Amino acid sequence: MRPAITVMVEYAAQYTYFLLPTAFLGVSIISTINTPVQHSLLITSISWALVWIFGIIRAGIYSGLDNTIRKKFSWAAGALFALAQICERAARDREGIWWTKALLPGLVFLLFETEFWPKTGTLPNLLPLDGHLVENHSSAEKGTHTKSFRLLTIITISAGAVLSTPFITSPTSALGLSSVLFNAAGLVLFESAIKNTKNEKNAGSRGFVSANGTFSRRNSQDGVQQEHYITSLRDAAAIIAISCGAAAYLMEGFRTDVLAWDPEIAKLEGNWKLVQNHRMIEQCVLMILVRTLESILLFMTLYQQGAPQTSFIVVAAYLYARLNFGSTFSGVWFTAIFASTSFLFLYNPSSTQSIFDRRSTMRAKRIVLLLGLLSFTILLVRFFYHTLTLPSFDPSDNPIIEVNPPIEPFRPLQLDTKQGHPVDQLIRSSEQEFKNQLARQSSSLANAVSEYRRRYGIPPPPKFERWYEFAIRAEVQLIDEFDTINEALLPFWALKPSTIRARVREALGSDENSLIGLSIRDGEAVKIEGGAEWQQQATLGMIKNFVQHLPDMDVAFNIHDEPRVIVPHDQLSHMVEIAREQRMPAALANASPLNAFSNRPDDMGNGRRFPESKTTRFNKFAHQQTWTHARMSCSPNSPARSYEDATADNLTSYAIGDLGFVYNQSAFSDICMSPSFRQTYGFFERPNAFNIVHDLIPIFSQSKISSFQDITYPSPWYWFGKVGYDEERDTDWYNKTNSLYWRGSTTGGFSRNGGWRRQHRQHVIQKMNAPDKAKILVNQKEKNSPGWQTKEVPRQEYKDFIDVKFSHVGQCDPGDCDAQKEFFNVVDRVDGQDAWQYQHLLDMDGNAFSGRFYAFLKSMSLVYKMAIFQEWHKEWLKPWVHYIPLSLHGDEWLELVRYFSSEEEGKLQAPNIAVQGREWGNKVLRNVDFEVWFFRLLLEYGRIIDDNREIIGYPGP
Repeated sequence: MRPAITVMVEYAAQYTYFLLPTAFLGVSIISTINTPVQHSLLITSISWALVWIFGIIRAGIYSGLDNTIRKKFSWAAGALFALAQICERAARDREGIWWTKALLPGLVFLLFETEFWPKTGTLPNLLPLDGHLVENHSSAEKGTHTKSFRLLTIITISAGAVLSTPFITSPTSALGLSSVLFNAAGLVLFESAIKNTKNEKNAGSRGFVSANGTFSRRNSQDGVQQEHYITSLRDAAAIIAISCGAAAYLMEGFRTDVLAWDPEIAKLEGNWKLVQNHRMIEQCVLMILVRTLESILLFMTLYQQGAPQTSFIVVAAYLYARLNFGSTFSGVWFTAIFASTSFLFLYNPSSTQSIFDRRSTMRAKRIVLLLGLLSFTILLVRFFYHTLTLPSFDPSDNPIIEVNPPIEPFRPLQLDTKQGHPVDQLIRSSEQEFKNQLARQSSSLANAVSEYRRRYGIPPPPKFERWYEFAIRAEVQLIDEFDTINEALLPFWALKPSTIRARVREALGSDENSLIGLSIRDGEAVKIEGGAEWQQQATLGMIKNFVQHLPDMDVAFNIHDEPRVIVPHDQLSHMVEIAREQRMPAALANASPLNAFSNRPDDMGNGRRFPESKTTRFNKFAHQQTWTHARMSCSPNSPARSYEDATADNLTSYAIGDLGFVYNQSAFSDICMSPSFRQTYGFFERPNAFNIVHDLIPIFSQSKISSFQDITYPSPWYWFGKVGYDEERDTDWYNKTNSLYWRGSTTGGFSRNGGWRRQHRQHVIQKMNAPDKAKILVNQKEKNSPGWQTKEVPRQEYKDFIDVKFSHVGQCDPGDCDAQKEFFNVVDRVDGQDAWQYQHLLDMDGNAFSGRFYAFLKSMSLVYKMAIFQEWHKEWLKPWVHYIPLSLHGDEWLELVRYFSSEEEGKLQAPNIAVQGREWGNKVLRNVDFEVWFFRLLLEYGRIIDDNREIIGYPGP
């Protein structure tokens, strides 16, 4: 064993020149990927403090060989390194400043080539060390790369292409450029200090690692030399440790009450919050050790390789980290160009080489230059193509369906069926409208700000540029479509910010209110309590990538499926009037809003506890009829507020054609237009939970009924992946069964005294399987009356098209449960992944929103959706483009399935819409899309609760 170890040590010593840079590269990659930004200065300070201690142990606190000029070099280098770290931390955007790292080799080379320091008089060119004059860089060394500017340009641009990030704010860019400039200068000065100590005693050794890989004192001259450059390391480490430590104290701190979500924590037992804190401490301790090793390897590499070569290794680490976060073909390609060009730049054929070797080297350089120029040209062409060839928006391009007034008041609109089947007309019109919507999205920050002002009549909230950057990096498809947020927050402008904050504190102070409370302080989540652990973890996970940009706030999340806040119409309309006519115009009148949130108000504590409240404004009405409460915010002139019990629905607002196809999903889900929901929808019969308040309180809910004033946000249910989609169990459209499929339970309301007959799921299942007659459309183009005409047919003739059944009966008194089991053909429970074997999938509300809608959309099947509960995605998912909307009346249900299954145009459109829904869902229903939407919402909420909300905002770029 011992001879083997000896051989390994000798081998390592022999190839130290190659192994050392490799080790430095590997450690730098680990450090770049895993160092937490929020504690980067603290980690840097402690790690360099350990290096400082190492230097003291090796060279002492004071050495008789200390030299004033050498100290100045070391201290200057340490100060520059510290400034670079402080700039990176101030940016608080690790990936955003990575593109500046591409400039590092060029800057280092520029400082070497131009002799910047002596020419500016900052430092002398010749340094007197113990009676010797030592040149900073020999003319031979400088002449090595004087004709390599073309290669250096290729290196810089290729690295920048890999490290570039969409949209960087000006402060971030400035801090990044400052950081790379300080780093470059620090590398050059640090090398100068080290190399001068090396030449000082004419030490002949290239490296300071002895043959056995340790520091050796056997040779007195080597010992003196070793002490010199360890002294330089000691002095530089001292400055870095002290400077970064002071900056960490001012900018960071280390709070053990900070909360963040880690997917691995969910697998552990015990107190996940405590485990999470331990994990963060473990990560910081580990990274301190890694950064300590990285600092020593940096010093060794600088001594052995020099600043130019070291700068290439540093950039290579960032390139690998970028590919680790998400590799693309262009990223791999430009990384390869960087690597090959760097090798050619650093490799210089000597005069003793053969002519053949020099020609091969020149040929390789020409090939690399050609490939680089060609790649950059393609990159620029693609950039300008996507920038300049955006489809133009012309409202006249949108085909308008030719409609006629209803035959009777409140009946569906009529349309000309000679122009085609109503479904075909709705699909073509909706697709064109969706294309126009995509075309008019803002393509720059300035455009987004202008569009915001045009839509809402106020400046965007503070930190809007940070949100825009976050959205652009996430490749969000609809950068302007956030009307739901402003509609939800509009009435809160009428309340004083202090009133809103007080109501949130009061709501969170009582456990009876069934809320999750979240406290954000100093850009970090410091407390979350209430509700299920998975929902707490998901909520923290949704905000962890942007919480540093949020102001101090307390947020109340609803843990019930059902909504919580409904304000009487007279109060609500008055608040909206105050908001639109007084408060928001005052905010718009400020020509130069302050792009910063105000300091924490006096009525907000440190967020570590929610003050107990002895009273509550919420009232519980579980398992009771709720229609009277639910319609309170409707206009007195709306059908829902009629004095009569039997009032017709306003089908004109949302239905079209004899069968009542839904042309306006928002109007269909507006309960003020449909008083029939009182007898046909489970939420109004007996909700499983109903804990409401009639004062305007900002309660964040995952979905809501149209008449409620809850603030909807992306559901943690989806973000956490509670319902998954197994693509391996899906199959091609033409291998699927041609039926409309649904399996589920009798959720939607609690059934008592036969109340299940007035609930929506039971209504749908009963009607689709009824042995009565149904209506379909028949094409009369070959007869005297062309067009699609209504025809009644026995529903059983199309029974093969319908496969919807209950698989569980619940949420009912024993008698009602037994009655439902007898009435319905209840089948055995099935695996949720079995749904992918059917071409047509039915999705409908339960107690609230359906938790499997997104999984359905991501499948290769066509989704039909019956929904009254509104979610955050109202503007992002389009009916007739991504899914098929259904009414609750149900006259059109069978015809829709028949059309997509039997008619030639329908059989082509069905798989096309299924693909569109799948592709679009994969673009806009990612976790990062939920985070972008939630980020925008919390910025808007932060302004609403700010005492200076009328003078703050984003003024524009």
